[in-house]
Amino acid sequence: MSTETDIKEPTITTEPKEEKKKDASQVPASNGMTLQEAIKEQATEEERPLASNLTFNKILGGDILNTSTIRRQVWLLLLIAFFCVVYISNRYSCQKNLIEIDKLKKELQDAKYKALSSSSQLTEKSRESNVLQLLQTTQDSTLHIANQPPFIINVPENE
Repeated sequence: MSTETDIKEPTITTEPKEEKKKDASQVPASNGMTLQEAIKEQATEEERPLASNLTFNKILGGDILNTSTIRRQVWLLLLIAFFCVVYISNRYSCQKNLIEIDKLKKELQDAKYKALSSSSQLTEKSRESNVLQLLQTTQDSTLHIANQPPFIINVPENE
């Protein structure tokens, strides 16, 4: 085999086993901390400063939502939530008003058609020919058609 690149073989070291049992909380973790310290570190919520280079992976991972960021921006988030509520309520009230306007326009159109229909029926019934025909068909009426044309009576102003 040619050795142009040095390939290192992994070395296995065995440490002597200790005979006495250690407490589980005193067993060192892989990074040199004891198990108790590691649990305490994970249990406490550290406020690490936000990294200056914000990456897409950190955003998807949720690093942007740590407590210090939320605490600093709580008033902004409340303001945004308030504006969202105002926007939604304004939109619903505008839609409600538009529905009411459409309903009133339809009512107005129906009222106009009804008034036009009533007016045309009244005009037809009050025509002279229809009135004369109605008078001739009903015999109980004391009204009758005039035989003489109307004439003008002149009254002198001296009296």
